[in-house]
Amino acid sequence: MRIAVSTPNGNVGRHLTGMLVRAGVRPLLLTRGPGRVPDALLAHVDVAEADSWDRDQVVAATRGVDAVHWVDPTSFSADPAADHARATESIVAAVRENAIPRVVFQSSVGAEKRHGAGEIDGLAATEVALDGLGIDVTHLRCGYFCTNLALQVDDIRAGLLRTLLPLDAPMAWVAPRDIAEVAATTLLNTAWHGRRVQAVHGPVDLSWAEVGEILGAELGRTVAVERVEDEAMRREYLAAGMPPALVEALLGMSIGLRDGFVPEQPRSVVSTTPTTLRAWVREELAPML
Repeated sequence: MRIAVSTPNGNVGRHLTGMLVRAGVRPLLLTRGPGRVPDALLAHVDVAEADSWDRDQVVAATRGVDAVHWVDPTSFSADPAADHARATESIVAAVRENAIPRVVFQSSVGAEKRHGAGEIDGLAATEVALDGLGIDVTHLRCGYFCTNLALQVDDIRAGLLRTLLPLDAPMAWVAPRDIAEVAATTLLNTAWHGRRVQAVHGPVDLSWAEVGEILGAELGRTVAVERVEDEAMRREYLAAGMPPALVEALLGMSIGLRDGFVPEQPRSVVSTTPTTLRAWVREELAPML
């Protein structure tokens, strides 16, 4: 089976690549920076230079591929929606022109809304486009990445955690390694067909207040959790020089998933994965501090 992995150096992709190699697969890594692939992997993978936002590069790189794990790259540009549209165009063209029969797409909780969830709307548009191709496609609706805490490492070092969300509202927290495991098993399982949605919710829903308690216990320091008002965060982002469209895309991911939002896929044995936030903090966040 010829499996292509986009963004192989990302939080999920680096784990997925290793899992496929250990399963006896020689994955094709689609990357803008071939030189960033670790030397230890080079004997076990194939590497193609392909920017996920470049349609022609992706089409050329995926000839002869049987399945793709696709990720819309995170955009920090002045027009995130346009970047998601370019990524969507790339994977759609690759599937059509190369007759790729199978895609596993890394989506997000909230994509089921289709509109009103900031940058997640771009993932929703990719889901819709893939659904229209008549291929076997699984959308991984992932919870909130534990690795997002690394974006607040300076605040956490100072004993503070900030969020736009209510402090007592539970939500799914998931380790990227668990997402990679679900992606790997889905790619390697040829028994499923048609359109599927697979939630990846981590082991338990956590409120931000509970997250602060876990951080404090594992890091040996008090971590206060503060809810920031939308307008205050908007002003802060704009003052930091972020383009307005990027600011709204980032804010919208939180604003669109509160006020009673419930994920379409309920927590179950199918959607629950094992890595706890406590374990992730101990293994990955603590060494950063």
